[in-house]
Amino acid sequence: MKYSANSVWENKDQYDIAVVGAGHAGCEAALACARLGFKTVMFTVSVDSIALMPCNPNIGGSSKGHLVKEIDALGGEMGKVIDKTFIQSKMLNQSKGPAVHSLRAQADKSDYSKEMRRVLEEQDNLDIRQMEVMDIIADDPNESGIRKIKGVQTYSGAIYPCKAVILCTGTYLKARCIYGEISTQTGPNGLQSANYLTDSLKSLGIKMYRFKTGTPARIDKNSIDFTKMEEQKGDERVVPFSFTTDPEDVQIDQVSCWLTYTNETTHEIIRENLDRSPLFSGAIEGTGPRYCPSIEDKIVRFNEKDEHQVFIEPEGLDTSEMYVQGVSSTLPLEVQKQMYKSILGLENVKIMRPAYGIEYDCIDPTILRATLEHKDIKNLFFAGQINGSSGYEEAASQGIIAGINSAMNILGKEPFVLTRSDAYIGVLIDDLITKGTDEPYRMMTSRTEYRLSLRQDNADLRLTEMSYNIGLATKERYEKCLNKKTLIENEINRLKSSILTPKENTNKALEDLGSMKLKTAVSLYDLIKRPELDYEMIKDLDTTREPLDREIKMQVQTMIKYEGYIEKQSQQIEAFKKLENKKLENIDYNSLSGLRIEAVQKLAKFRPETVGQASRISGVSPADINVLLIHLETQRRKNG
Repeated sequence: MKYSANSVWENKDQYDIAVVGAGHAGCEAALACARLGFKTVMFTVSVDSIALMPCNPNIGGSSKGHLVKEIDALGGEMGKVIDKTFIQSKMLNQSKGPAVHSLRAQADKSDYSKEMRRVLEEQDNLDIRQMEVMDIIADDPNESGIRKIKGVQTYSGAIYPCKAVILCTGTYLKARCIYGEISTQTGPNGLQSANYLTDSLKSLGIKMYRFKTGTPARIDKNSIDFTKMEEQKGDERVVPFSFTTDPEDVQIDQVSCWLTYTNETTHEIIRENLDRSPLFSGAIEGTGPRYCPSIEDKIVRFNEKDEHQVFIEPEGLDTSEMYVQGVSSTLPLEVQKQMYKSILGLENVKIMRPAYGIEYDCIDPTILRATLEHKDIKNLFFAGQINGSSGYEEAASQGIIAGINSAMNILGKEPFVLTRSDAYIGVLIDDLITKGTDEPYRMMTSRTEYRLSLRQDNADLRLTEMSYNIGLATKERYEKCLNKKTLIENEINRLKSSILTPKENTNKALEDLGSMKLKTAVSLYDLIKRPELDYEMIKDLDTTREPLDREIKMQVQTMIKYEGYIEKQSQQIEAFKKLENKKLENIDYNSLSGLRIEAVQKLAKFRPETVGQASRISGVSPADINVLLIHLETQRRKNG
């Protein structure tokens, strides 16, 4: 490999772990490593890109809110930072069941980045370096073909020896921003791209792929006619993201977002200029996201629609820039101007930053373990968009898991793995490493089999003890979580033992609430199960009730209302865990009679770590899983 520096020199600072990239994955990875006691260095092509939001100015959303809550429950930082820097907050899907309730907050983009940077700079054991990493240094393969990380080298020629490396490169690897006929070799927001690391990864035998994402234009607030749009306000009562945030601290004055729509004129402008869109001219090679398509894609794929929603969202309190949600594009600037001006309320709009697409290099995530470590290069971890995912929240989720596991590896401890029954994060990672992805992967509630059990409101109850046991969540957090569990259990038991009899005043109160009279004695617990009643509605009938926090009351109500469904899902989870706990190690699949040829090929390629993971690989049938189970049982009996 050719190096830019005249001489290569070894940096004398001693580090345990190097994190490459300072986006949302890099921030969580670096903080996890440092908080677990490891001397950590975080490299970035620009300190100004720390926790940057180059696309949408929000955190959370459908399913993504679950990820942020889980990151927080594990001791991560994203939830805390957005609680301090949001300008509008909404709980989505409130008309539906609690399984799909998801918190979403508009961020002050500048303040979010500044606050995360402050946290990083004040963190013990963590140093930040504005340097481009161009080479991953690993030793030669051993007899089993396994290599081990030795360090990284920067563009300046400096070598940083370390025990583990976490790659969180986002959309910067050989990045190219493009709209119309304009193409520039830059990362998002015009920042420097990382042009050398791809070649180093290829030299390690890692195949690289090309993905594409994009962002809409930013427009001047002063050029928008909001009177023609529908105002979108935040919730009256804000729910914080972090379980450590005092709910009273987030009851602030909020700004509004606005809703408008594209129309047939907009669509006609786009159709007439499709040949100038790099997406359709062939100028863009990378694969784009199916679930966040450009407006050109929408017009072509959904040509029966007369209109598409357009949300106008503020980027911060101290800027006039507004984000045009739903109209990302790679059309030429002059076409973008026509297109945006055809939208109701944007007739006189001024574009401050044009929409653009961005291409970047990423890997096939099926080469990774559930810890996000490379299967053949010990202590080399990958997190975020380099793994083919999209979104700040998906990236941060992977970052904290990679950070934790790099620390566990160095300590020689058991890996920290979240399964599909533990967390949305477990679903996200399992999907990536088991199924791979041929487009930027986006988390969705529909991907999660056990979503009634994996609600965002119980993330702390599910995950904080796990995090405390590995040393990341603090004792204070753990004790707070234990206290919450106790309060919930005590209240449920109290409701079960509180009995109402069919007295006249009781029945009158129930009739007033639109519910049936009592004919026999019933517990308050069973009363809450009635579809027309809830925990708050029966408070006047509950004479021994003591004040409880809103989150405790909501937990109690959900566990009562959905008791049967939760119990059924718990049984499904137990069956799932039986397969997840059966490890597949050092198996020669070619030697197993009964496996179909396709199964042998897929199992040898993906090298699943458990039977459960094997069962989710495309091309591996239930019959093939039975062969594996029989083999494992035979081996167990042999070994006695």
